[in-house]
Amino acid sequence: MARFIFITGGVVSSLGKGLMAASLAALLQARGYRVRIRKFDPYLNVDPGTMSPYQHGEVYVTDDGAETDLDLGHYERFTGVPSRQSDNVTAGRIYQTVITRERRGDYLGATVQVIPHVTDAIKAFAQDEIEDLDFVLCEIGGTVGDIESLPFIEAIRQLRNDIGRENTVFVHVTLVPYISAAGELKTKPTQHSVRELTSLGIQPDILLCRCEHPLPDGERAKIALFCNVRKEAVIPALDAPNIYAVPLQYHDEGLDDEVLRAFGITDALEPEMVQWVDIMDRYSNPEGEVTIGVVGKYVGLPDAYKSLHEALVHGGFANRVKVNIRWLDAEMFENEEHLAAQLEPLHGILVPGGFGERGSEGKIGSVKFARERDVPFFGICLGMQMACIEGARNTAGIANASTTEFGSTDEPVIGLITEWMSKEGLQQRQEGGDMGGTMRLGAYPAKLSGNSVVSSIYNSEEISERHRHRYEVNVHYREPLEKGGLIFSGMSPDGALPEIVERPDHPWFIGVQFHPELKSKPFDPHPLFASFIAAAVKQSRLV
Repeated sequence: MARFIFITGGVVSSLGKGLMAASLAALLQARGYRVRIRKFDPYLNVDPGTMSPYQHGEVYVTDDGAETDLDLGHYERFTGVPSRQSDNVTAGRIYQTVITRERRGDYLGATVQVIPHVTDAIKAFAQDEIEDLDFVLCEIGGTVGDIESLPFIEAIRQLRNDIGRENTVFVHVTLVPYISAAGELKTKPTQHSVRELTSLGIQPDILLCRCEHPLPDGERAKIALFCNVRKEAVIPALDAPNIYAVPLQYHDEGLDDEVLRAFGITDALEPEMVQWVDIMDRYSNPEGEVTIGVVGKYVGLPDAYKSLHEALVHGGFANRVKVNIRWLDAEMFENEEHLAAQLEPLHGILVPGGFGERGSEGKIGSVKFARERDVPFFGICLGMQMACIEGARNTAGIANASTTEFGSTDEPVIGLITEWMSKEGLQQRQEGGDMGGTMRLGAYPAKLSGNSVVSSIYNSEEISERHRHRYEVNVHYREPLEKGGLIFSGMSPDGALPEIVERPDHPWFIGVQFHPELKSKPFDPHPLFASFIAAAVKQSRLV
């Protein structure tokens, strides 16, 4: 039977519950246990797919096509376990499920209430598809005391009674702030947070205390006394130099030992931490550095490109170099002189995915600069589409080339995809359909040209990558684009949808319709990012 670890947060948001869950799962996995991590999001959106990145950071996409919270990216990167649709649920989806059942008559005329109907749906989600697992870690989004999260807190309280106290552990993440004027760490916010959680029927077993300064024994003992936990169960969590240092740091503080003790497990193997030590060695002892410019739309919020940031860092690990990322607002690049001044110092240029017209001409200008100056270029999703428009305009002689995403055009090099083949058969979408249901989502296969640059990078002629987009490169423009030097080197198996373009006569110029950053891991960097950073290293020696 799988054991459950429930992770809640208090005092303030953004304490790093997702990173803590990923790190704890990695530590348990390093001891030989089989783990899975789940995220309960209290907001009423059905999923984060239609939310602005400024609201909630990037949308992470799973192999089976779920649009999920960005924390699932941490979960995958730290454990290597592919996330699934069943690993993220929002209050909106829970309520939608309950209301659908009520409309169908499943409740036989009963009054539908938060308890038991909503809490039962939450518990069913937590216990779905957990066969052959040793531990299921469930992160509760938001902060204890939020009105939205109350049904989730109640559900996990009930679940402890349902499956037994010996099979559940509650970990509460809190803040121990430092008041510089007084020169003291303050434990009162943690005490209040635990009191709030206890008032809802949950006594935490372990407290993870985020703090900027070391937590003295006296304060640790005080927290234990007032919060009714063992002193050893008060785990200090200081800021780490890098997120990949967190598993090692938490292990040194005894987090995984304390979790196992709370379950009564005394015969666990010592964790095998070699890969984490190696990652930190590569981070701490680089043999060089490169600067990559990311020309995007949401650069004001780093979390909007979280997986992209991490994949670039992983590419640095693969080449033992430090990757300096320069976030560049595409709107600044409407002026060519300004564009050149910003891009000249770079060793590589990346145009990421996004939606909408804002900044598009700046992105196209960045592609042109990279093509003409032989700077390594990587286009992802919209970035690939901008590369195709740039190629059409400047090397294929199609001056009015554009995308229907930005309005009507006589030369739709990019157009709305209305049908495609998937494992389930033909998928069809209508232009006026729900915003949340018009995209091609999840993992799809592609076939690579045998003599292409990308086939040598992947060392394969067949790949599977994750997609999230509404628009596709129009395959009818293939001939003029290829005459202009932009080769279609990856296609969907039926040959209808372009997946990868490249310029073989360029040092490194690749555009992909999918999102390779979603599958990159620190201990297994994605081959495209590893190759891109290798090209940037070569470029840095030429500059």
